[in-house]
Amino acid sequence: MKKTAIVSSISLLSLAWAGLALADNDYITLASTTSTENSGLFKAIIPQFTEQTDIEVRVVAVGTGQAFETARRGDADSLLVHDTEGEEQFVADGDASERQDVMYNDFVIVGPDDDPAGIQDSDSIGDAMRRIAESDSPFASRGDDSGTNRAELRLWEDADIEPNGEWYRELGSGMGPTLNTAAGMGAYTFTDRATWVAFENPQDLTLLYEGDEALFNQYGSLLISQDKHPHLKHDLAEQWHDWLLSDEGQQAIADYEVDGQQLFFPNAN
Repeated sequence: MKKTAIVSSISLLSLAWAGLALADNDYITLASTTSTENSGLFKAIIPQFTEQTDIEVRVVAVGTGQAFETARRGDADSLLVHDTEGEEQFVADGDASERQDVMYNDFVIVGPDDDPAGIQDSDSIGDAMRRIAESDSPFASRGDDSGTNRAELRLWEDADIEPNGEWYRELGSGMGPTLNTAAGMGAYTFTDRATWVAFENPQDLTLLYEGDEALFNQYGSLLISQDKHPHLKHDLAEQWHDWLLSDEGQQAIADYEVDGQQLFFPNAN
């Protein structure tokens, strides 16, 4: 092969590799919750964002507590979670420069259809929690420091109950596995509605308590601090953040349904 041909081939190969490297950089890592992943929301809305921006979103779906830690380590470019108190503290600590409401739904309590604790007749969520505890009815808790777990623990505290004993099972698992365990052992559990609606193995579990204002479930998007983590893809992450808050992003969230039921309700300011 002639020298010029070799040089040309090397040049073309270098350009090809450079192109691949650039293409590989057009993605962000999003630390988010198992509820947004298990519900199927991301499979519905991320392709729409990618089509508009050519930016891929790679989701790390963990509990909210783990998502915070992932972001604090600088291992995620963006954060979408559901613990407003924790999110505001994340900003106050300087780990994020901005937090915005994106969408909401609600929490519910599901349990065996014979409802041994009688929570369907409860006057409030506190009454429902007390009935479960006082009847020693099995309760499966995620126990994983997720947004759902944090909300559940606040409800026990508000009801002046210390959940312990054989009836209270801390699993240390995501929402889907927790629902599977609850179904298998005939236990009550606390879940976000979206994961419950998308859950395909209910067995004799049924929705038993809903509608209390304390069950409101807000999701927020956070921009991670550039000062603490200058290596992150802040420009790409900001495009994702802005899209979630835009009319297009909010409509994509509103349009997502399972079995004709809307699972998330946009409420960006």
